[in-house]
Amino acid sequence: MKQNSAASALLAAVVDLVLVVVFVLVGRASHNEGPLGTLVTLWPFLAGLVIGWIGARAWRTPLALRWTGVTIWAATVIVGMLLRTVAGQGVQLGFVIVTAVVLGIFL
Repeated sequence: MKQNSAASALLAAVVDLVLVVVFVLVGRASHNEGPLGTLVTLWPFLAGLVIGWIGARAWRTPLALRWTGVTIWAATVIVGMLLRTVAGQGVQLGFVIVTAVVLGIFL
């Protein structure tokens, strides 16, 4: 499969989406929080993921680590944290560090 094929881009987008959802679900479960607030926790990171995909034009080289992967990771973390702050959700330093590390490994 060519790196820039539509199938590669779709697969990469789905994998990124699933991994961000897994990140949120694991985090919520580790704090014994129920599933009702999952969307509240998830939406800022999904917005960051979409912005990262658009900013990196990831559909062109969806498997490229250096530009595409790093841009998507950084946007997901930074935009996610900024939106959490604007929405009045918690943004403690420990959470930012864990988020950056886990999403860095995942994405």
